Amino acid sequence: MPKEKTGLPSQKELEKEISDYLSKKYGGQVKIISADLFPDEAKDDSSNRGGAPAVEHGFNFDLKPEELVAYLNEYVVCQYATKDVLATKICTHFNRIRYAEKHLDTERRNFGRIKSNVLLIGSTGVGKTFLVKLIAQRIGVPFVKGDATKFSETGYVGGDVEDLVRDLVREADGDIKRAQYGIIYVDEVDKIASSRNNLGHDVSRTGVQRALLKPMEETEVDLKVPHDPISQIEAMEYYRVKGKREKRAVNTKNILFIMSGAFDGLEEIIKKRTAQQTIGFEGTIKSGKKDCGLLAKVKAEDLIEYGFESEFVGRLPVITVLDELTEDNLFEILVNPNSSVIVGKKQDFKAYGIRIIFEDESLRTIAARAIKEKTGARALVSVMEKLLLPFEKKLPSTEVNCLVVNDHLVENPLEELAALIDSKERQQWHLQRYEVLAVEEIRRLSDFIKRTQSEYLADHQLAVTSARLKLMAEQCQRDNMDPHDVCEIFVTLVINIRACADDFSNRDLQVTFSEEAIDHILSRRPRSEEFVINLCHDILGKCEYGFKLLAQKKNIHQVEITAQGVDEPEKFINELVEKKFKAELSR
Repeated sequence: MPKEKTGLPSQKELEKEISDYLSKKYGGQVKIISADLFPDEAKDDSSNRGGAPAVEHGFNFDLKPEELVAYLNEYVVCQYATKDVLATKICTHFNRIRYAEKHLDTERRNFGRIKSNVLLIGSTGVGKTFLVKLIAQRIGVPFVKGDATKFSETGYVGGDVEDLVRDLVREADGDIKRAQYGIIYVDEVDKIASSRNNLGHDVSRTGVQRALLKPMEETEVDLKVPHDPISQIEAMEYYRVKGKREKRAVNTKNILFIMSGAFDGLEEIIKKRTAQQTIGFEGTIKSGKKDCGLLAKVKAEDLIEYGFESEFVGRLPVITVLDELTEDNLFEILVNPNSSVIVGKKQDFKAYGIRIIFEDESLRTIAARAIKEKTGARALVSVMEKLLLPFEKKLPSTEVNCLVVNDHLVENPLEELAALIDSKERQQWHLQRYEVLAVEEIRRLSDFIKRTQSEYLADHQLAVTSARLKLMAEQCQRDNMDPHDVCEIFVTLVINIRACADDFSNRDLQVTFSEEAIDHILSRRPRSEEFVINLCHDILGKCEYGFKLLAQKKNIHQVEITAQGVDEPEKFINELVEKKFKAELSR
C-alpha cells in the first residue's frame, strides 16, 4: 500500500518548486543549488594535506620551455643563459605537477622529488625581479615578492617567512589549491648570509635561513595565526556556525621558491678557490681588474663560505648568474617596443593630451648617461625623469600637444623648453617631425609583431596580412599597448566575426568573410566586441534574403563576403545574386 504523503514537501521537492518559479520569472538566470553539492570545507582542506593536489582542481599547464623563452625575449634584452635556465626549470616544475596529478600512483611512489628552487645572482638593475614577474604573469600563477632584509629585522622566529605563503592565498583570492601552485620570490637574499667577519654565530641571519628551510621543501602553513585578529574572528565565527574547528593550511610542496641577490664579495671567494698560483718563474700574474665571468663558476661551497647554511644552499639546486648590462644593452632596452621606460613616459604625457616620441640618437645619449650611474636598467628611469621633468611640469599648461625628444633636447633641455613654449614655428616643427617618426615607429612595430607574434596568430588561424599588421601597430602606438595584448584583442574580434558568419550559415550554404573583409571590419572604431558583433549582424542581416535565394541553387555552397560587402552589403548581395542567376540562365 503506498505511503501516505504528509502535508510538507521534501527538501528536493521544495528546491525544485522554487527553482522552477525563479526560472520562469528571470528566464533561467537564477538557479537554486543544493547545499549537498558543496563539500565540507574543513574536511576538504584537511583530507588532502601532504598529498598531491586534488584532480578536480587540476593544474592545466602545457607551456614548453622554448615557448616561454620566446615570450621572455619580447621583453628582456640579453641575459640569454638566465632566460634559458629559468624557462626550462620553471616549465619542467609545473609540467611535472600536471603529470603527477594525472598519475597519482606514480607520484605517491616518488618520495624523493626535489623542487627546482632557483637562486639568481646579479647586481642591481640587471632584471632579476622583472624576469620572475614576467614568468609568473605568463603562466598565470599567484606570485608574491618578499624582501629578505625584512626578515632579518624580525629575528629568527620565522613568522614573516610563513606570511609569504599566506600572501599567496590572498593573491589567489582565497583559493588554497591555486595558491599551492604559486611562486614566492625573495629578493636581497644575500643580506641574510651570516657575516664572515663575526667570530660568534650570527643568530638573526642564520635563523632566517632556517625559517625558510621547511617552506622551501615541504611543510604545512596554517592560515590562522595568533597575531592576525581577522583570522581569529573568522575562526570563532566558523566554530559558532559549524560547531567544530576549521583547519585551513597551505602545503608548500609545489610552491616554487626563487631567491636573488647581488652577492657583493662572492667573486673574491670564487677567485680564491679557482686561483692556481705557482711560485718562481712559472708563476702567473693575476690582474686586479674584476672578472665579470667569475661568478658563473660559483659552487655550493662558495655560497657556504659566503655565509649560508649548507641545508639552505642544498634547497637551491638551480643557480644562474645574470650578466652586467652594457651601454648597448641599455640602448636595446629603450628601443624595444615593450620598453617599460618609454611606454611609461608616453603614458605620463598622454595623460595631459601630449604625444611624445624619441629619436634613436637621443636614446643612445640617454643610455650613455645611464651606464655611468652603475645601477643597471634602473638608471634609465632616473635619467629620463631628470631630463623630462621640466617638460612634464610646463607643457600641460600650454597648447603644445607634440614633443620630439632629439639630441638637441637632451643636451639643452631648458633651452628647447623655452623655445617650444614661445615659438609657434618650433611647435610646428615638433608636430611635423612627430608625424615622420610616427610612420617609422609603425613600421618597426609591424616588424616586431610579425617577428614575435606570428606563431601565436597562426595558432588561432589568423592570417598575418600587411593591413592587419598595420592596424595592430597603430593600436599599439595610439594606446601605448603591449603588442601581445593587442594581438589577443584582434584574435578575439576575428573569432567573433567568424562566429557571426556561422550564425547565418546552414547545411546548404556556408557564409564566410574574406581576409580583406575582416581587415575592413577591424579598421572600424570603436574596436570592441560589441561593436564588431553588431556591425557583422547588420551586414549579414542585409544579405540574409540573398543568402536564402542562393541556397536554393544546387551548385552554390559557399558565399564569401568581400570588402565591398562590408561597405555596401545590399549592393554586394544584389550583384552576386544577379550574377549567379544570369550564369545559370546562360547555360
